[in-house]
Amino acid sequence: MIHQDEEQKEDSIGRSSRAETVPSGARLKPLLATVTVGAIVWFIPPPQGVSSEAWHLLAIFIATIVGIVVKPLPMPAVALIGISATVLTQTLDIKQSLSGFGNPVIWLIVLAFLIARGFIKTGLSRRIAYFFIALLGKRTLGLGYGLIATDLVMAPAIPSNTARSGGVIFPVFRSLAKAYNSEPETGSARRIGAFLAITAFQGTLITSAMFMTAMAANPLLVELAAELDIEITWLGWMLAASVPGLVSLAVMPLFLYWIYPPEVKETPAAAKMARDALTRMGAMKRNEWIMLFVFLLLLTLWIFGRLVEIHSTTTALAGIVILLLTGVLKWEDILHEREAWNTLVWFAALVMMARFLNELGFIPWFSEAVSQQMSGMSWIAAYLGLSVVYFYSHYLFASNTAQVSSMYAPFLAVTLAVGTPPLLAALTLAFFSNVSACTTHYGTGAAPIFFGAKFVEPLTWWKLGALLSLLYLAIWLGLGICWWKLLGLW
Repeated sequence: MIHQDEEQKEDSIGRSSRAETVPSGARLKPLLATVTVGAIVWFIPPPQGVSSEAWHLLAIFIATIVGIVVKPLPMPAVALIGISATVLTQTLDIKQSLSGFGNPVIWLIVLAFLIARGFIKTGLSRRIAYFFIALLGKRTLGLGYGLIATDLVMAPAIPSNTARSGGVIFPVFRSLAKAYNSEPETGSARRIGAFLAITAFQGTLITSAMFMTAMAANPLLVELAAELDIEITWLGWMLAASVPGLVSLAVMPLFLYWIYPPEVKETPAAAKMARDALTRMGAMKRNEWIMLFVFLLLLTLWIFGRLVEIHSTTTALAGIVILLLTGVLKWEDILHEREAWNTLVWFAALVMMARFLNELGFIPWFSEAVSQQMSGMSWIAAYLGLSVVYFYSHYLFASNTAQVSSMYAPFLAVTLAVGTPPLLAALTLAFFSNVSACTTHYGTGAAPIFFGAKFVEPLTWWKLGALLSLLYLAIWLGLGICWWKLLGLW
């Protein structure tokens, strides 16, 4: 049963992470809103100390962000129009406008999407899920931990919480709920389905915060921080997130089990069902072994690559080469991975604009102006306040990428301007760019997948999200700060 349901779901990472169906041509009202906002900013005289080029680029950047939020066209199309606008208005030359496509971090996330395809194509992701369900699934709480453990193992190599949820976690969750007759239509959602749905969703947000390659916008954060001369490495990100992340993964299911308990506590049949699924799959196949080898190689080099001067993108390229040479992936698989190529376009546009906003002087001007306004405030108070405001601002966004694109760089600049240690500021906002999506049923791509199954009512989803947000803030700004002190981040 699990096997059949999951095969129907995991035909493509690109399809499992599709977010929108857009009619032919641009949607008129969102397009007018996008152009209007950009035009207003364009024609406002720039403040003293800001060049006209920097101000015009800011107008194009803001219009691009508005377009990403209101969606007159799919996000890559909006980003491509933004790139074109920088050239057509002669704000930047053609080489500058296209410079984002040569960024190695952008190619890291593209390659990670392609590697993720290997996990699903070979069935290795499904085998890992069954393993954890068989190991931990004798109780409903254990099923929750089993889904989370699967997500945690997949997160470093699948850079989309939507893809992990839709292609790996959700099909297994849905089969488990069905096996225990937990269905919204029959009024039995609370048997085990509602608890597992909210647990799995919250888990994917935490795992997304734990690795640079676990969410598509995370490398964008790294590039935005780099524009302010802050270097975030794969290993540095993982180490900083490890303690608060693992504690969050351990505590969150227990917290939900206490405030939103399932009706059925014992689930021995689930463990048996997973063992039966593993039996049907048989021994690991050749391609699964190759995929496992590549995965372990990637993790090893991402962690220790700096010691031998191997760039993380070089590591990802090597992984793709192995998968192609061994036939685990075919060139057709590469071409069909639409989400990777979509990411390349919007990522390149935003990174390019952020870079030249800094080079043309707008970001330094903005930081200095805010620093003068906040003079006299201790950096600790400002850092905590800005972090909390950034966290809860996600109520206004329907994607992690939209929040990161519009708010990360200015919030980071302000946090630095008040004296916050650079790496502490950059990583805290990076982590909160992921876990802040806990609050609503629309805040990230994984949310509609689990919410759309209708196991949890909207008001309940929001209440649980609000309570969990307080739990996460206590862990990441409490225990996390202590851990980051030990790491020397401040």
